[in-house]
Amino acid sequence: MSATTTTETELQTTSLADLLRRVEALEAEGSKQIKKKNKLTIIAWGGNLDQIWPTTILATTAAASGMESSVFFTFWGLFAIVKPGVRITGDNWMQKMMSVMNPGSAQKAKLSRYHFAGAGPAMFKKLAQDHQVATPDELIALASDLGVRLIPCQMTMDLLGLKREDLIDGLEEPIGAATALAEMRDAAVSLFI
Repeated sequence: MSATTTTETELQTTSLADLLRRVEALEAEGSKQIKKKNKLTIIAWGGNLDQIWPTTILATTAAASGMESSVFFTFWGLFAIVKPGVRITGDNWMQKMMSVMNPGSAQKAKLSRYHFAGAGPAMFKKLAQDHQVATPDELIALASDLGVRLIPCQMTMDLLGLKREDLIDGLEEPIGAATALAEMRDAAVSLFI
């Protein structure tokens, strides 16, 4: 009986000591973790109307509800923040062709599906108007007013031959991928649209 009691006591002591070491290790690891902010970061890579719209709706909703909010516009998403009057950009024929193939500005964005020779976006915009949903252009302006950080991608600007003056007013300075990842790192919510 005495040998059994000693073994049980040793196991309990060993288990308790092991458990305490594990808790201490977890607490030490937890202190190294990044504290998430009440923040939404969206990587806006798609320039279609059905990608721009949810991006701007989510960014403005987050800001209106007290969240810090930022949108990093890259690749085709960058065309959503090109000034409406800017058409052909770039220094070489490839960049110029890319700008001709992409409409530029949220006003001219197409749907990713159901384009119907141009009727799709018009129908979608009419439905949105009937249901009192702001346009992406209005939402981009609202986002700026609400303090949403609208951030263009410098690398994409370089690739496509876009200059700062080709983009709408109210944007932050262009950044690269490393800075965009730092934006996402401490965000409670990160989306790729």
